[in-house]
Amino acid sequence: MPRPIRLPAQLPRLLVERAVAAALEEDLGLAGDLTSQATLSVRATATASLSAREAGVIAGLDLAAAAFRLVGDGVVFTPLVADGDAIGVGGVVARVTGPARLVMSAERVALNFLNHLSGIATLTRIYADAVAGTGAQICDTRKTTPGLRAFEKYAVRCGGGANHRYALDDAILIKDNHIAVTGSVTAAYQAAAAFAGHLVAIEIEVQTLAELEEALAAGARIVLLDNMDNATLHQAVAINAGRARLEASGGVKLDRVRAIAETGVDFISTSQITMAAPPLDLGLDVEIGA
Repeated sequence: MPRPIRLPAQLPRLLVERAVAAALEEDLGLAGDLTSQATLSVRATATASLSAREAGVIAGLDLAAAAFRLVGDGVVFTPLVADGDAIGVGGVVARVTGPARLVMSAERVALNFLNHLSGIATLTRIYADAVAGTGAQICDTRKTTPGLRAFEKYAVRCGGGANHRYALDDAILIKDNHIAVTGSVTAAYQAAAAFAGHLVAIEIEVQTLAELEEALAAGARIVLLDNMDNATLHQAVAINAGRARLEASGGVKLDRVRAIAETGVDFISTSQITMAAPPLDLGLDVEIGA
């Protein structure tokens, strides 16, 4: 049974509008939509359907709505589904009505956000479904498109995944290079534990079973098992014996994710769901023009 989808309450409006305004400015340039100005009367109106040309999971409706809202007065964007909803081929996601010039001018920005984020949500749902019933949770990473991290991580949640840390400042993740500089797993973990406040989570990456045992002895409560094969992951779970939460990471692909989950790890993080997700094919088609 897939886990219930737990979405963030809502993307912050300020964050959405700032990103969408920048995208509109990029697309409209200094002179605006020349094609629409040349071909469409200023009085022309349009009613259009935004529909799915392939099946998937929707994410990014707030950004699409903001594109039509910010382009000018009079455009009404009416969503017919919610973020996190699955939709089939031909399903209508939203309807758009208003001045035809404005509808056409905002179309590409709205679709760029919606197609990209829905693609992430769709691939995340595929990964989440693949590990259903194992107790493992699919997580994202910081491998995201610069400037779009908050939205891409939101899309992961829409697909049924969970978010790893958002940035360098909201958790401590001790990686192999930190350990190399400090000299040992123990030294790195103890330094982090002495530094962190009581609300700051600490995770440490290990690459061998010996490093795992050292991390556990140092008091680690969250351990990232980096690039371990399935047999080693099974051994790691046995050695851990429930003392720490275990995360498997490194080269996680869809064809292996179920086997990783069945080793008994708690989390599986992968950059595939944000960096390799193809856009979901959604399109805007005018039904009525006047």
